[in-house]
Amino acid sequence: MKAAGLIFSNIHDASIPELTKPRTMASIPFGGRYRLIDFALSNMVNSDITTVGLITHNNYQSLLDHIGTGKDWDLARRSGGIRILPPFITSGTRGDDRLYNTRLQALVGVKNFVENCGADNVIISDCNMICNIDFTDALDNHIANNADITIITKLVNTTELKFPLDKYIRVVISNDKNEIVDYVPYDNQQGELHINTNMMIIKRSYLLSLINEAEARGYDSFSRDIIMRNLGKHRFFSFEYDGYFNYIDSMQKYFFCNMKMLDSSKRKLIFHVKNRPIYTKVRNSAPTRYTESAKVTNSIIADGCVIEGVVENSILFRGVKVGKGTVIKNSILLQNTYTGDDVYLNCVVTDKDVTIKNGKMLSGHETLPFYIGKRTTV
Repeated sequence: MKAAGLIFSNIHDASIPELTKPRTMASIPFGGRYRLIDFALSNMVNSDITTVGLITHNNYQSLLDHIGTGKDWDLARRSGGIRILPPFITSGTRGDDRLYNTRLQALVGVKNFVENCGADNVIISDCNMICNIDFTDALDNHIANNADITIITKLVNTTELKFPLDKYIRVVISNDKNEIVDYVPYDNQQGELHINTNMMIIKRSYLLSLINEAEARGYDSFSRDIIMRNLGKHRFFSFEYDGYFNYIDSMQKYFFCNMKMLDSSKRKLIFHVKNRPIYTKVRNSAPTRYTESAKVTNSIIADGCVIEGVVENSILFRGVKVGKGTVIKNSILLQNTYTGDDVYLNCVVTDKDVTIKNGKMLSGHETLPFYIGKRTTV
């Protein structure tokens, strides 16, 4: 087996506390019927990676409910498949169990999985990205270069970005052989930059040596203590991904990335790539019912909804009810949101099981959407 997978489910929870209060980043709903974990999982399965470890931290009940046995991703297997990895790290020197706080600490905590996964390489991925990537070419490139680490990068032009890059993004600088010569935090650099997508391939034997060294020396930062400390000493390469890529690091970015899916050209780059479908948990619900007064334009409507009003440029998840005379514009309504009659919503994000009573008018802005928490009644 060429590669196994490791996915971080909680690394970026603090960046969007509104939606991660009742769940992990990995289980945030997206695009009408998906969760963010679906992209990372599907990318691995479509690349013939069938042994995947999912690193948890806290608040992961909804994630477990969504993943189940992994059968919807063809990962319900006797050998390999998906494995939920516990959120504790254990230090042999101190003898204490504690929750991890960094990416490197999380890797220390899953040393047993890395030792026993049976693969030559490990593909590591965060789960706050929206992309559809085939890891096969990157893995072949990694093996051909005899690389210790291959960081998958994306070329961006900062002058064309609607939102500034996240402060945790790292800029990867490579030579003409794609060997990494510098790795620096983003600090308002302008122009075209190759950024770290937080997807990388690591030789398993090298990863185990890093874990052992981190345990022995108390290292806790993957960027500082592993990449930057070993530049020029070990074989670090980059591989450029040229497909659609976005990531979620705030409520504004969550709203923006969802709204991008209303553009059919962008949607095709994610959900209509040949031989690379995005899988999710299958639920059998009744079709959405549209009454005579319903009017829907440029929207994504999941099954099980009842539409009696107007829906424009919006995304509605399963079981949403839109009352008579109600107008929903530029909004995201998560599962089982109920709107009464004569409601007006613009740039609103509702969490699950929200009730909005008759006659309410709520409006935000695309840069500051109005968020309503889970099980709230307005």
